[in-house]
Amino acid sequence: MQIVITAVGPDNVRLADPIIHYVTGQGANIAEIQMYDHDEEALFAMLLRIHLPGAQLPEIRKALAEIGGYKHLSVRVWSPEERQAKPRLAICVTLRPETPLALLRAIQGGQIHAEPAVMIGSRPACRDLAEQFGVPWEMIGDAEGRADDERLVSLLDQYEVDYVILARYMRILPAATCWKYAGGRIINLHHGLLPSFPGPRPYHDAYAGRMLTYGATCHFIVPELDAGNQTINQSTFTVPPGTKLDEIIRLGQEDNEARCLVEGVRRVVDREVQLHFHRVIARK
Repeated sequence: MQIVITAVGPDNVRLADPIIHYVTGQGANIAEIQMYDHDEEALFAMLLRIHLPGAQLPEIRKALAEIGGYKHLSVRVWSPEERQAKPRLAICVTLRPETPLALLRAIQGGQIHAEPAVMIGSRPACRDLAEQFGVPWEMIGDAEGRADDERLVSLLDQYEVDYVILARYMRILPAATCWKYAGGRIINLHHGLLPSFPGPRPYHDAYAGRMLTYGATCHFIVPELDAGNQTINQSTFTVPPGTKLDEIIRLGQEDNEARCLVEGVRRVVDREVQLHFHRVIARK
C-alpha cells in the first residue's frame, strides 16, 4: 500500500528523525521524501511517501500521532488506496457555481467515482447548490470573504477528506495548509492556461495579448501560486477575431472551466496520474 505522511509544525532541530526511523524500522520502502524550512514563517514541513502492507496502516497512524504529539507536529497519515473505490472530496468554493455544479453532476452521473463529503465556502453564494445535491455545507469566510484557514483544516480532518478540490476557490492557501495535504491531495482549477497566464486575471491578460485561444488549467497545488509544473489537465476554446472580452469570459466560465476541472478530477480519482516530487506522472 502507498502511504503518504505529512508533518508540519514550528521549525526546530531533529524533527524528521523519529518519523523516518520509525517507518524504516517497520520495513517501509521510501519512495519520496521532501523537507522544507520556510524561514519567513518559521515553519517546518515534511512529506514522506512510503510503501507498506495495508494491515500496518492503523498502527502507523497511532505511532506517528504519538511522535507528532511530543515533537509538536501536525502529522497526517493517508493512503489513496484506503478508499480507492470512492474517495471523499471536499469542494471549496467562493462565488461562481459552474465548476462545483459540473463536479456534482459528474459524480451523480457516474463520470467521477467519488463521494462529495462536504462543500466549503468562503462566501455563501453556493450554499443552495450544496443543499440541492444533499451535500453538507460549511462556511469559513467572514463578512468580507476572508477565509479561516485553521477552520478549513479542521473541517477537512472532520469529514475525513481524501482530496480537496478548489473549484474557483478564490483564496490563496497558506504554505502550512498546502503541506498538511501535500502529495497530490489538493486540486485547483485556474481559469487560464499555465504557465503563460498566471495570476487573478488570465482572461484579461490573454485578451490584451490579442490571443484567439483561451483555456483553463487543472493542477495539483504546491505552495508556489500557479507554479505550472503540476498540470493534470488543460482545455481550450478558440474565438474569432473581434470577439468581445465579456463573451470570451462567459464562454470560459460557463463551459470550458467546468469541463477542464471535471476531467482533471476524474484522472486523479481514477488514479491515472499522481504527484511525485512536484511533477505529475502517469500511472497507467
